[in-house]
Amino acid sequence: MQGATLARPEAVLKGAHWSLKATWRKEILLGTDDPVPFSTAIGQQNNSHVEIHFLTAHYEVLLLREVSALFISFIFIKILNMNVHFIAIGGSAMHNLAIALSRKGDKVTGSDDEIFEPSKSRLAKEGILPETIGWSTDNIHEELDAVIVGMHARADNPELLKAEALGLPIFSYPEYIYEKSKDKKRIVIGGSHGKTTTTSMLLHAVKALGKNVDYMVGAQLEGYDCMVKLSDEADTIVLEGDEYLSSPLDRRPKFHLYEPHVAMISGIAWDHINVFPTFENYVEQFEIFTEKIVPGGVLVYNTEDEEVRKIGERNSVAYKAQAYQTPAYTSTPTGSILHFEGKDYPLQIFGAHNLQNLMGAMYLAQEMGIRNEEFLSAMKDFTGAGKRLEKVYEKEDFVMFKDFAHSPSKLKATTKAVKEQFADRKVIACMELHTFSSLKKEFLPQYKGAMAAADKAIVYFNHEVVAHKKLAPITKEEVLAAFGGNVEVYTQSEAVIAEIRKENMQNVALLMMSSGNFDGVDYAKLAEELVG
Repeated sequence: MQGATLARPEAVLKGAHWSLKATWRKEILLGTDDPVPFSTAIGQQNNSHVEIHFLTAHYEVLLLREVSALFISFIFIKILNMNVHFIAIGGSAMHNLAIALSRKGDKVTGSDDEIFEPSKSRLAKEGILPETIGWSTDNIHEELDAVIVGMHARADNPELLKAEALGLPIFSYPEYIYEKSKDKKRIVIGGSHGKTTTTSMLLHAVKALGKNVDYMVGAQLEGYDCMVKLSDEADTIVLEGDEYLSSPLDRRPKFHLYEPHVAMISGIAWDHINVFPTFENYVEQFEIFTEKIVPGGVLVYNTEDEEVRKIGERNSVAYKAQAYQTPAYTSTPTGSILHFEGKDYPLQIFGAHNLQNLMGAMYLAQEMGIRNEEFLSAMKDFTGAGKRLEKVYEKEDFVMFKDFAHSPSKLKATTKAVKEQFADRKVIACMELHTFSSLKKEFLPQYKGAMAAADKAIVYFNHEVVAHKKLAPITKEEVLAAFGGNVEVYTQSEAVIAEIRKENMQNVALLMMSSGNFDGVDYAKLAEELVG
């Protein structure tokens, strides 16, 4: 950094007004731009240097100046309350980060070309909902300390282009999270499936045990009113590590930016085919993830997943590896009983994949100083992560779940879990092909047998969604051939609901799986109508 001529320290100690221009990336110019009155200016001199500390409403700055030098030797800047603008504030992760920063005291603004619920209501409640929809270069100005860009924004976004032209600090979502957690112990949960549930389990236990941690998770949790927390007090942060791209400008997977002290991989199953065109390329991202582990750190890995096991069993002197697998358990009408280390732990979750996730979370908790018995006891009232085997309705011998499952591995694990839990009931499983990968003709064969555990399997896709994503058309016959077995395929959501209504709902478990919502189906209302 270029040095700047400094007035005599005595002048500072007398409360003189300096001029200060600073940014998040610690670039500072003295003697230019806007005059800033300092509320305090305290100096101390020893034999080698002068220390000058001053405070403004926006910055706290410590200057260390060698007595014999004409230039500042070291500058430490702490921005107390930042001015932050979000480009694409309406996203699930983005709006939660915006809320977290606003609650922390930062001045938050944002923009988006579309904002849906629940983001819209939550932003409005916090007083940071954009007044108008759309992009405007008026939102970008030199007073901003940071601009955070979401994946929904394009590289030619006018606000982004102006921010670049002004030389403002621009961050992707994960880059900003890392910047705010550089001095914390970082625990990062990655994997094609199970990462949200595992992160939720760990945070549930942490809250129950009264531990203070920062976090970022991809689903709403019971007992938490925001999916992001960033503070100055917590010395540990728990991060759900997504392998998708960071921003339109930063094509690195998000979890490559976090540099974990403790990393976990729950499973690897090819996804995001639009970004990772081959399975080998996709697996490579997880290999790179482990290379980002801080020396002396820990890798917690699922030894029952073949690809994960290959990574976990590689010899590495940089970190310690800890394997986990599905524990012994018994299914019960209300969930499961975990048998571990000679003790039984009643749980409200069910399914082998959830018990497997539980073990991964337990080993992560160990790295936070939490004993196994403490963790497992705290999990007795954990009911699951939002949109993950979430119970929508239950009446007598009918139960309905909704789940975010959309990839082949998630679909298979979720359907199998419901059938295992309700072995004496007819399981009707419905899934919507909605993501880019799931609607791509070349990817469809990955779904072979994914819904085999269901007694009745229904697959839905919308031709308009395929066209909107600018993908090659697919046919009902191609989808049917890809899934195999006794699967029914529909291209209208009304037809799906009509088919469900034909069924006798006595002794039935109905499972609705989608990263969308079957074109706006109200699940609770549907359930009430079905059992009327």
